[in-house]
Amino acid sequence: MSVKGRKSGFKRAATLLQSRIRTAGETRGFAVTRLLTHWPDIVGPDIARAARPVEVSYGRGFGATLTVLTTGAEAPMLEMQKETIRERVNACYGYAAISKVRLTQTAATGFSEGRADFEYRPAGKEPAGPDPETLRQADEAVADVANDGLRAALGRLGANILTQSKQH
Repeated sequence: MSVKGRKSGFKRAATLLQSRIRTAGETRGFAVTRLLTHWPDIVGPDIARAARPVEVSYGRGFGATLTVLTTGAEAPMLEMQKETIRERVNACYGYAAISKVRLTQTAATGFSEGRADFEYRPAGKEPAGPDPETLRQADEAVADVANDGLRAALGRLGANILTQSKQH
């Protein structure tokens, strides 16, 4: 099976998701998706650890408002850094697109199952994976699946679910 435009049959994940990220970003006002995908590089690791961009809204006047999500404990520190955030984001856009930064607060773990995780992890510092016992349980649960790829995917999913249930 040959696919046009591919030399080795593989594409980078960023290439596959680029149009979906752009579409999702544009619905929230992010004309430049780089703001979403490179947030820690734009604002720095200290600010990225405490906040994340939520929305860019355009009012009647010139410039847009960037809404940034943070925890209540971090809000006072970020309040003092709003001008820095605005300058760095405008440098990303290449012009004075953002005229105002607005902070919105939530609990560190969010309000539902899909929690807001403010843990910024520099590249190469991924969280530890499931323990060997959890992996063994997940592998046992999917041992009857004939397709190797499906069995491996279901095993990873099961290990993640078991790890999450142990943490709560």
